[in-house]
Amino acid sequence: MQRVSSNHRPLILVTNDDGVQAGGIKALIEVVRPYGDVVVVAPDQAMSGMSHAITVKVPLYLTHMHSEKGLEIYKSNGTPADCVKLAINSLLDRMPDFVVSGINHGTNSSVSMHYSGTVGGAREGVLNGIPSIAYSLLDYHADADFSTAIHFCREIFSTVITHGIEAGVCYNVNIPQGKGIKGVKVCRQAKGRWVEEFDERVDPRGRTYFWLTGHFENHEPEATDTDEWALENGFVSIVPCTIDATHLPSVDRLKNIGLDRVSTHNII
Repeated sequence: MQRVSSNHRPLILVTNDDGVQAGGIKALIEVVRPYGDVVVVAPDQAMSGMSHAITVKVPLYLTHMHSEKGLEIYKSNGTPADCVKLAINSLLDRMPDFVVSGINHGTNSSVSMHYSGTVGGAREGVLNGIPSIAYSLLDYHADADFSTAIHFCREIFSTVITHGIEAGVCYNVNIPQGKGIKGVKVCRQAKGRWVEEFDERVDPRGRTYFWLTGHFENHEPEATDTDEWALENGFVSIVPCTIDATHLPSVDRLKNIGLDRVSTHNII
């Protein structure tokens, strides 16, 4: 595979989890094109819910789809994280200056970010030391209107270009539907969970199978500093998400109760 070369302009890597043909990724290309050379590496089909999964049991393929000045588009049979890995290690001639993922069709707020392939793509960028942003629109329809989302995504990206992102952090951005957005809120992730249900059915051969359904349950609906509150009240939410999952207070507590001084005597 011939590596994509770049000039002095910023190099922006774009991926998503809805597939290379999704309307959201086309909108995101429109967002970032004014700021640099764009290389798209995205899944060849929907990879929603893949989180940070990587492919290890089957070969990965990378297919060139489109080329024009300042824009190259590739598709892969891998996950969003795979796509970023392939771009960095096998396609590009240097590290991207930015990784942007999305615009996802549907929310990735609160705990949904842990399941999200969109956030997984941005997280892979951060693991490689690249400033990264995940964008999502609260509209699951294939023909969702991204016109308002494009404006806010571009404003946020422009700010990041000017001021940067902290090392080890990616920004998880969620955007409400419609044109009456009130502004942007920098938030924390709301505490909540998906209350999951499985619709049990029987296939024509008599085998039982299940479809995952359910709904999100916000455990702190009165809190006004969360992403869920911002979205419900018409604001774009930005949550800075860390890669280091260490809970530092527990480190101190475990040391205080002596777990790092467990006896090694009498080991058989």
